[in-house]
Amino acid sequence: MSFFADSPAWWALRTLLGKKYFPHPEETEDVAKHFEEFKPACSHSANHQHQLDTCTKCRDTAQSLPNPTSRADVEQLRHTEATTDCNVSKHTEEQRGARSCESVFIVGWYGDKDPGNPINWPLWKKTLLSVTINFTAFVVYMSSAIYTPAQPGIQDEFGVSPTISTLGLGVFILGYGTGPLFWSPLSEMPAIGRNIPYVLTMVVFLVFTVAAAQSNSFGMLLACRFLQGFFGSPILSTGGASLSDIVDQQTKPYSLYTWAVSSLAGPTTGTIIAGYTVPSLGWRWSMWEILITNSPALILLLLLPESSPSTILHCRAKMIRQATNKECFVTRAEIESANITVFDRFYASLVVPWRVNLLDPAIMFTSLYTGLIYAIFFSMFEFAPMVYGDVYGMEPGQIGLVLICNIIATLGAAVPYLGFIYYVVNPAIRAGKEISPERRLVPALFASILIPSGIFIFGWTSRASIHWIVPTIGAAFATAGFAMIIQSIFVYISMVYPQYAASLFGGNGFVKAIVAFGGVLWSHPLYNTLGLPIGMSVLGAICVVFVSGIFLLYAWGERLRQRSRFTSS
Repeated sequence: MSFFADSPAWWALRTLLGKKYFPHPEETEDVAKHFEEFKPACSHSANHQHQLDTCTKCRDTAQSLPNPTSRADVEQLRHTEATTDCNVSKHTEEQRGARSCESVFIVGWYGDKDPGNPINWPLWKKTLLSVTINFTAFVVYMSSAIYTPAQPGIQDEFGVSPTISTLGLGVFILGYGTGPLFWSPLSEMPAIGRNIPYVLTMVVFLVFTVAAAQSNSFGMLLACRFLQGFFGSPILSTGGASLSDIVDQQTKPYSLYTWAVSSLAGPTTGTIIAGYTVPSLGWRWSMWEILITNSPALILLLLLPESSPSTILHCRAKMIRQATNKECFVTRAEIESANITVFDRFYASLVVPWRVNLLDPAIMFTSLYTGLIYAIFFSMFEFAPMVYGDVYGMEPGQIGLVLICNIIATLGAAVPYLGFIYYVVNPAIRAGKEISPERRLVPALFASILIPSGIFIFGWTSRASIHWIVPTIGAAFATAGFAMIIQSIFVYISMVYPQYAASLFGGNGFVKAIVAFGGVLWSHPLYNTLGLPIGMSVLGAICVVFVSGIFLLYAWGERLRQRSRFTSS
């Protein structure tokens, strides 16, 4: 029941059956009575400096109060993060129309061990959240490449060429690159949080999955595939934030790497499943498999507790206001967002990423590099049938099994990447030393060399006279490089411009999707026109150029940041 609390299903049952059966911790009589009698220790004064001094004193007093260690332990008086904040009280009261209080109380955590804080959740609860987020990301990513084994059947039924049939994969990628530009701003609003977008969009995702399975034209199938990607995107863009909510700074890289494994293992698993079922059951079965695998994810999301700290505190403050009938209990997020409109949030999501990308060469480079990586990764799912099917005579299911090399490579890449975190980054954090953003790119330097090496091996050894394991090793090298570079670049972006991190991640995802969309479309013409060795050499040569770029960013990144107009924004 503890895991079930604060989940979408819990709130739905609370609405239907009433508060009596699903009470919120802040609605107990003892807690309500405590906050009813909670008198401001300071009030508005004509002297501004006196206000600041008094509020500082109030905060010091509040921090010395006993901290509750359990929600049921009301004997240890619950208290707010800061008893009052006279600086913001007048402005906030005028906006909220609150007249019943002399001052505003900032509702925060009930001490360092507050069980309501996701960072303090028990291990089993954190594990269940991690499993839910990673499984959902896994099955949504799986829904992308599961389409690949279905392409021959789609070509036959709708009379389209192999190149045109790849649009079904391309528009899905385009959809999940576009979605975060619209969903991410909503998930950052304290009143909405992460779970509502997760659940509602997953429901719509499943609806369009059924529609895709029933498509009677190629155009309808493409529209459904795009909307699948669009509505499946929140978990792909915000899932990392949910995982970050429950871990500390030193544990975060390990948690986020599990998410990276899900993103790379999902498409591979999709090709394995569809590779064995589609040849005998037809291409529509690939869509039904998406429905079958994603339906359990919806159930898990319905039971997922909210992990956004700002949303949890927003709900806490709301319950206290209702229990006391006083409007003076607010959160810092409510105060900070009082003048932020929905338009401002969408401006930050839709406009800011493009401004930074166009005006900052370092950010533009990272966007293009991750875009190239995703383009090559997804084009591999189009190259695989040409290589392992045409050259080595494998069946679709066998081709999927060969692509397990992607999963093995991603897990293998964890050794050097997480080793760097464990032996270099975390000791520096514990020692209080500052690590520059460029230092976090060290794993990417090694990984950038792996990618073109793997591509050249794959391209020039894919011939009947050479065992299939050799090009597979090349593909594994490239995938290992993909995993390390993506992780390193995401950390770099968040450190360089933390104030724009959420917007830049959304913009980076959109650029990745655009380039990957092109990568899926160029795979067949590249193979048919130039042949695999020359075609892969072209991609490898482009990657060599980016190797130079990542080394230049490592060496000159700090100087670029000093000259950037966004550094001090």
